[in-house]
Amino acid sequence: MGKRLSKIYTRTGDLGETGLGDGNRVSKNDPRIIAIGSVDEFNSTLGLLIEEINAQPQAELAQLSEFLRLCQHRIFDLGGELSIPGFRIIAAQHVTAIETQLDALNADLAPLENFILPGGSRLIAIFHMARSICRRAERDMVALASDASINDEGLKFLNRLSDYLFVAARYTAKQTGVAEVLWQQDRT
Repeated sequence: MGKRLSKIYTRTGDLGETGLGDGNRVSKNDPRIIAIGSVDEFNSTLGLLIEEINAQPQAELAQLSEFLRLCQHRIFDLGGELSIPGFRIIAAQHVTAIETQLDALNADLAPLENFILPGGSRLIAIFHMARSICRRAERDMVALASDASINDEGLKFLNRLSDYLFVAARYTAKQTGVAEVLWQQDRT
């Protein structure tokens, strides 16, 4: 791959428009750009999560980091998909790969008996932050889909990945010996 950018600023967005990958220009508040931005924010948060996992001493967590790094590449692809209307990269096998990993993690966890709050440790809280940002990216893609054609596999990918992040947070709590923070009903 050759050089992509020789100059970071172009001044072409100074009046509130940006270019899509197909050359069309749209407003920076266009639903497509909002979805692209949410996917980008999710990718950035996933990068933070991966580095936080890598800083942990538990070898059992390395598999999470490795799988999430693969997902991070596909999330970048999803952003590319969104920037070129009609282009497709994310496919059913990407969704299936998440389901396989999710099932493996979930197999060793106790059934849920209560709602879980984000917390217990910094790492677990970052898993939940990534999960909630992933859900927002999914919602923004759904909003885009009300007016434009999108790849349904991309929606499924985000939906399964947010589920994976929830289960991975629970798995991390178990592997690190941290009690999950359970929601408590107000008794007043």
